[in-house]
Amino acid sequence: MRVPIAKEGYPFILPLAFLTGTFWFLSWSWVAALFGGLSLFVTWFFRDPERNIPDDAGSIVSPGDGKVVAIVPDKDPLLNDAYTRISIFLNVFNVHVNRMPIAGKIQTIRYNPGKFFNAASHKASMDNEQKSILLTNARVTILVKQIAGLIARRIVCWAKEGDEYQRGQRFGLIRFGSRVDIFLPEGTEIKVTVGDVVSGGSSIIGYLK
Repeated sequence: MRVPIAKEGYPFILPLAFLTGTFWFLSWSWVAALFGGLSLFVTWFFRDPERNIPDDAGSIVSPGDGKVVAIVPDKDPLLNDAYTRISIFLNVFNVHVNRMPIAGKIQTIRYNPGKFFNAASHKASMDNEQKSILLTNARVTILVKQIAGLIARRIVCWAKEGDEYQRGQRFGLIRFGSRVDIFLPEGTEIKVTVGDVVSGGSSIIGYLK
């Protein structure tokens, strides 16, 4: 049976749990309570629940959990045509595992070092540290960005160039507050609005033309 915790969380969870037990054994109750609380928070942060992936023809699912903070026309050096950017802000209480919005093959992965503005800020899309993933199939090419935030300082991406993914499949995570951007081609039927709360892998954010 699969444990619903991302493996990247264990280097944080296990030491905190050990310290909690040690301080409890030493009868340092308030210190044990502090580390116990931290242990529970970190375990909650790295949770990785299963999701029901929609099988609607042409559907595009959200690459992450969080709140839609922008839907705007935008450009990127990896894209040639007109695209719409949907930005999703992940706070520290959201699931931070990222999922592929469509089925396809990884054409390009590009890492850009950068700054650490608040991930909800409009500056984050271009200026923050990020990893861009260009995903293509027979119908469409889209771009997904994992963007570090004010607190998040570690982007984890399991995908590699040439890998093939299914819609809703896990491909990485970002630690402790972050943002994901998805660039959809002009003519995509957008099904979300700014302010909507979405779930990675299960919320449909649009349909391909």
